[in-house]
Amino acid sequence: MKADARTATGSIESCAPRGAADFCLSCMLTSGALLAAVIASFAYLDIDFGSLFSGESAASMAGFVGSFFPPDLDPAFLRKAAYGAVQTFAVAMIGTLLAAAAGLLIALPASGRHGLAASRMSRFILNLLRSVPELVWATLMVLAAGLGPFAGTLALALHTTGVLGRLFAEAIENAPRLPEQSLRDAGCVGVPAFVYGTLPLVWTQCVAYGFYRLEMNIRMATVLGFVGAGGLGQMLYFHLSIFQQAQAATVLIAMFILVLVVDFLSDRLRARMARG
Repeated sequence: MKADARTATGSIESCAPRGAADFCLSCMLTSGALLAAVIASFAYLDIDFGSLFSGESAASMAGFVGSFFPPDLDPAFLRKAAYGAVQTFAVAMIGTLLAAAAGLLIALPASGRHGLAASRMSRFILNLLRSVPELVWATLMVLAAGLGPFAGTLALALHTTGVLGRLFAEAIENAPRLPEQSLRDAGCVGVPAFVYGTLPLVWTQCVAYGFYRLEMNIRMATVLGFVGAGGLGQMLYFHLSIFQQAQAATVLIAMFILVLVVDFLSDRLRARMARG
């Protein structure tokens, strides 16, 4: 009995150091590779930290930040900024709604409900749509449809369709099939069986995904303006390009207020849905 205990203890002791040594060796190799990559990155970029943190640079940055104050609070310009904020919100809202509708339609075959070939083709389309960033879509849409909010709406709709379609497809695929199958066995086929059997199970999750993407699209809609897609982003790019920092500060404040309001309303709606 004592011999067995000594044998077991010896086995544990002999295994533990080897595992610890292997783990430490792996950590050391990984840490060394990461450290080498960081050092190589700094060496390749040739960043001059001395100039970055010098007194002259600090004074220059302070002067640049100070040029944004005070913001332009002229009533005429405030009305212009408010119109840009409404335009930005409209671009994000319409783009998200179009993407939600298209994503749900593509998600049905992507979830495997119409065969393997349809599932693979639908997932390929979704992967293609979301693999192209919104800024690239916006650049293409500006060339195709011209400057303005329409190009931004199309860009957001295309990219968000790929994102929401993938999320909707996974939600539908993971939903229990028994309710819908019971309706089909009772004689209900096609769309009604899905609407009454599966959609109620995934509706709350899909709406939450839609609100989350709306919040992201609000922020992205302001960025798309830099390529001519309208809204606050286009205003910001215009005023910065002609060195009107006071007007740019007002646009930045309008962006912040818009994102803050949308985040607040989205949180309230999601909380109400969760309680319901």
